[in-house]
Amino acid sequence: MPHRLSQFEFVALMAMMVSTIAFSIDAMLPALPEIGTELSPGFENRAQLILTTFVLGMGLGTLVTGMLSDRYGRKPVLMIGAVVYVLASAVAWAAHSLELMLAARLVQGLGAAGPRIVTLAIIRDLYAGRGMAKIMSFIMMVFTLVPALAPLMGAFLIAHSGWRAIFVAFVVFMGLACLWLALRLPETLPVEERRPMRLSALKQALTELAMHPTVRLSIVVQTLCFGMLFSMLSSVQQIYDITFGRGAEFPFWFGIVAVLAGTGSLLNAALVGRLGMRFLVTVTLAAQVGLSGAMVLLSMADLPGNLGFAAFVIWQISVFFQAGMTLGNLNALAMEPMGHIAGTAASVIGAVSTVFSVALAIPLGLMFDGTTLPLALGVCAMALASLVIMLHMRRVERGLPA
Repeated sequence: MPHRLSQFEFVALMAMMVSTIAFSIDAMLPALPEIGTELSPGFENRAQLILTTFVLGMGLGTLVTGMLSDRYGRKPVLMIGAVVYVLASAVAWAAHSLELMLAARLVQGLGAAGPRIVTLAIIRDLYAGRGMAKIMSFIMMVFTLVPALAPLMGAFLIAHSGWRAIFVAFVVFMGLACLWLALRLPETLPVEERRPMRLSALKQALTELAMHPTVRLSIVVQTLCFGMLFSMLSSVQQIYDITFGRGAEFPFWFGIVAVLAGTGSLLNAALVGRLGMRFLVTVTLAAQVGLSGAMVLLSMADLPGNLGFAAFVIWQISVFFQAGMTLGNLNALAMEPMGHIAGTAASVIGAVSTVFSVALAIPLGLMFDGTTLPLALGVCAMALASLVIMLHMRRVERGLPA
């Protein structure tokens, strides 16, 4: 289908839409101490729920957003999601209790599912095969810059206007992206190609995903890998601030870590064609078991400040790097046998892995005790479980006894 945008403008627009997710999570990190002090005095650790409730809402919204866009078109569903996101941002801006803030973030996540899923559907409408892969690689290159810059932007806004200004930035960011899309990109799904929503299709997809061993195991490992990522995101600001006394430096260190870890996606793209998805995921998880085990021991040893901090930063890079080496491959493994129900399967896989990973990350984050030990133990356990499942998957696919 033709469209008015040049490839450069299309990539920039799609990258801005997808970046809504990273911006909505990472820009909040520097604000957590102030929000905890203001909205949850005496229980500041609960402020990290601001991150996980957003992800939970996004996961729940993912379940139906793709099917809604297949039925009603891409732009209407994306715009409705954006409106929900903006209204929830306004409520969060005005919130004077942590409970209202968390409710607003949950709804904000539901709205963000629109840009997250519908953007991918738009790309799929306009490009296929190697063309789509090329577009996605360009978008991901832009996307990797957002986690590096978002905490710095959040810190700047806090310093000049207070933490509530971050929610104003969310509204402006989403408003500009939607205005750009509304004016420049036509609807990409013609009326004659739209499909009715059927709950039976969702039920069928759930059954097929659960019954296929490779798909089922891939979803479990993907959930655990997301769990490791979200657990790190939940606790990382507190560890910098409380454990190592480097809260003021956090946005800068986080940006450096994000840039270094972003090479994981590039390395995976270079190696996956030669080594295969299963091999790369298994090797990466094995390395994470070793690194997380070492972090557990170092946490128990109570290293001097600078050595302990250096060890944590290296480990943090490994956890983020691991996401680039595993999540895309695991999603591809799960989708590989599901081509006949690709759209619905993508929604179900995204929703299940996101929601259950948050269920793992929330209690682990709330266990923070001023040290890196609870996080290191949790990530190590999830990495070990993931590795065992990947080795089991190989045996199942070869038809060997489990």
